[in-house]
Amino acid sequence: MASNQPAPEAPSPFTADGFGTYDDQAGSWEEWNPTAESVRPVRGRHRVAKQRGLARSSTVLGVGVIAAVGAGGMATAQSKPPVSISLPDSFADNLPDAKSLPGIGSLLGGDEAAAAAAASATSTGVASAPLTSAGITTAEAEQGSTDAGEALRARILQQAEQQQASADAEAKAAQEAKAAEQAAAEAKKQQDAAEAKIAAEKKAAEEAAKMKAEAERLARLAASYALPTSSYTITSTYGQAGTMWASGQHTGLDFAAPTGTPVKAVHGGTVKSAGWSGSYGYRTVLELEDGTEIWYCHQSSMDVVAGQTVTTGDTIGRVGATGNVTGPHLHLEVHTAGGSGIDPMAWLTGKGLSV
Repeated sequence: MASNQPAPEAPSPFTADGFGTYDDQAGSWEEWNPTAESVRPVRGRHRVAKQRGLARSSTVLGVGVIAAVGAGGMATAQSKPPVSISLPDSFADNLPDAKSLPGIGSLLGGDEAAAAAAASATSTGVASAPLTSAGITTAEAEQGSTDAGEALRARILQQAEQQQASADAEAKAAQEAKAAEQAAAEAKKQQDAAEAKIAAEKKAAEEAAKMKAEAERLARLAASYALPTSSYTITSTYGQAGTMWASGQHTGLDFAAPTGTPVKAVHGGTVKSAGWSGSYGYRTVLELEDGTEIWYCHQSSMDVVAGQTVTTGDTIGRVGATGNVTGPHLHLEVHTAGGSGIDPMAWLTGKGLSV
């Protein structure tokens, strides 16, 4: 076992201010003998360490210095006087070289120590990157990032930017979808309005065409139909109630006119009968092509005979006051092919005539 030798004493830092004097010729310090006046009482638990325990405490101190330097240089032994450290041969032989420790060799030595530390780290599988590089991805390391905090901050900012971009994209997509929906609704509204307008125009055109066709039909009918007399006044209408008629109501349409006013055929047809007919006086029955019968009553005279064919507007008799009357007039009745009486005014109006 190696012996513990006391460390050489360093030159005393005392100056010539009462602690000692320095001999320039001899090159040494003279001994300073303290007195009771110059020495303050020792208080507390201060003790002078014995030389015997120096080796063990120096070993602990050396390991602590190495650990402190390896932890980042928080402590240094350069400011302290050199200390002789002695260890048992078996223990000292098994201690690793401080320069070979990961992250410490580069702090203790120059480039050679750094290279040795890097080689040791590579052989032991320990990363040689700085402690602050923990958490840096390979891609970030390739981009030159060496600070984990900055790399984390960059990742957080990048993630925030991505989230903001995603939110902006979603908002933009929602706005575009809403705009497209509004545009589609507006287009549909315009299309519906256009279709409604077209339908209305078509319906109006159809109604106009229908009215025109009806007018043309009535014009043709009016051309082929005529009023039974002229210069007249309507005095009684169809269905009018009163005691003057045996049935209790009027069965025809009365055209009051002076005696002798011509009576005309309302349409072409055949004279079915012409003669006296009791309360009707002189009556002419004109049968049309569809079987409709037109009765001309109370005539003063008749110009046609049964079986005679007439055309629209031909004179068939004269207005009179024969039969059961109160004055000269033409009593006109209209009967269907089945024999039922209908309103003469409605029938004439339906033929395009204005009564």
